[in-house]
Amino acid sequence: MSDAEIPDLSAEMPAGAMPQPRLLAASDWQDYALLDSGDGRKLERFGSFTFVRPEAQAMWTPRLTDADWQAADGRFVASQGRGDDDEDSGGWTLSPSLPSRWPVSYDGLRFLARPTPFRHLGFFPEQAPHWNWCAGLIGDFISRYGRAPRILNLFAYSGVASLHAARAGAEVAHVDASRKAIAQAFENRDESGFGEAPIRFITEDAGRFVEREIRRGRSYDGILLDPPKYGRGPKGERWQIETDLVPLLRGCRELLSDTPLFLLLTIYAIRASSQAAHYALADMMAGAAGAVSSGELVSVETGDDPRVISQANFARWMAG
Repeated sequence: MSDAEIPDLSAEMPAGAMPQPRLLAASDWQDYALLDSGDGRKLERFGSFTFVRPEAQAMWTPRLTDADWQAADGRFVASQGRGDDDEDSGGWTLSPSLPSRWPVSYDGLRFLARPTPFRHLGFFPEQAPHWNWCAGLIGDFISRYGRAPRILNLFAYSGVASLHAARAGAEVAHVDASRKAIAQAFENRDESGFGEAPIRFITEDAGRFVEREIRRGRSYDGILLDPPKYGRGPKGERWQIETDLVPLLRGCRELLSDTPLFLLLTIYAIRASSQAAHYALADMMAGAAGAVSSGELVSVETGDDPRVISQANFARWMAG
């Protein structure tokens, strides 16, 4: 496993002036590649199939030919007159020969790719650096304490992070409010051959789950959360990141065990820099022995002189 850390553009800032953002990219994908980008689009390969998706950041000229782009197996077309960052706007045009889902793998872990109504393909390949980071810390924890760490994965979606953590040796509580997402996580578990993995799959609102675990006196050694900008829980609970993130982080801090490992926050749909995530997490972890780092998860084009597209902001605290 290996990830690339792209030199950050703020390296000339005085030390301590502000958090120095890191740009993280997975460098060892075989079943995913950013082939080209430009004209507000990106051309990607998932397994053996290629797709065109909107990408507002790609304000440059594509390098591949029109024929390369036209040969894509799927194309997500954004609705006219709505913001390109609105994941719910638009729909897919798919080749009749494209299967409804197909297996892909990363680091020897198998799971399923599929076009979804939200323009993505059932997982987020740019998160691979997080999977590897967590796996390394889990291995260190087992060596130090001689037991499996307890990991909580909130807004856990289709379960790739949960499966990767379980394979590294963790016991995982996988929480998502969407029954469909939980069903996909079960499918990925079966595809990976991890039917006996120590993962609890829980359909529940993240905030409600955290509150209940606090009342029960439970704790976790590591916590991942990947909250949406807005959403609803299975019982109609409302989530709005601007108002609900800080209380949730406060609850996560309370859930950390006496042998804490990490707290990892990833944010996609929000108009803010990684500094916002950094300071929110740093405030919450003030007084805890450890350090907060932050930056962006990015995708890097293949080929010579590759261009970089930022996909998400992150902040992560690691016990020290």
